[in-house]
Amino acid sequence: MDRPAVITSKSNRLIIRIGSLAEKKYRDSERLFRFDGIKLFREAAACGIALRCVLVSADAAGADAMLSEAGSKAPGAALYLLSGEVFAKLSPEKSPEGIISVAEYPSSLHIRADGGDEAAQALSGVPGILALESVRDPGNLGTVIRSAAAFGTEALLLSGDCADIYNPRVLRAAMGAVFSRRIVITADLPSALRRLAAAGRRILGTTLSSDAVPLQDAGVRNSDIFVIGNEGHGLSGAVIAACDRKVFIPMERGPGIESLNAAVAASVIMYERKRC
Repeated sequence: MDRPAVITSKSNRLIIRIGSLAEKKYRDSERLFRFDGIKLFREAAACGIALRCVLVSADAAGADAMLSEAGSKAPGAALYLLSGEVFAKLSPEKSPEGIISVAEYPSSLHIRADGGDEAAQALSGVPGILALESVRDPGNLGTVIRSAAAFGTEALLLSGDCADIYNPRVLRAAMGAVFSRRIVITADLPSALRRLAAAGRRILGTTLSSDAVPLQDAGVRNSDIFVIGNEGHGLSGAVIAACDRKVFIPMERGPGIESLNAAVAASVIMYERKRC
């Protein structure tokens, strides 16, 4: 392993650049994202995510071992050893593990599609798809992605106003599942759903409307595409119009339990589809 470069200045240009990746506009401009922790590093390396650099705190327990592991599992990444003060400036974690990774956007896995045709084409032949409209809470989105990996949902179709998949809170909640799921982000979700329906997929919107049927009575098939809506407002009229059927998850109702959290609802639905 080559000796890592040592950084002791908080004003180092690389440190400033990596710090800027906390904001989406800089992530998109650089087409880079960063994440904390040894587990996410290992998951990214195992999934073949292109790691640009790995930074380890000199104050971390096992710093040498982490540098050695980074050198072997991500041989193309530049390695840096940071003073404790510099690392603390970069890490938002209350109890950091002492390792930060910077990776390139995996453009073949995560696809931005302006039009519905492009989005549908990117999902052609993918059996398990879940669609999300305006799910803006990063923790919810990360949990959905993690559940997708757990229940065998291969791909997610997101409206453009969902939380950013490279938001640190999304990455933390997803626990590495972002690195293995195909994610298509589209500016025109209703059009994408219509194109998928035209290709023979059944689109089921989750809603509490009076004409919705219970999930267990919907005759769920593995090829069905379910759509989960915004945490507070549910699905838009345009998306509902693109659905073939409306479904709801039966549950007890009362004060504080009018509906399920979006991530919980998505997890229940993906589990039900896995049972098919």
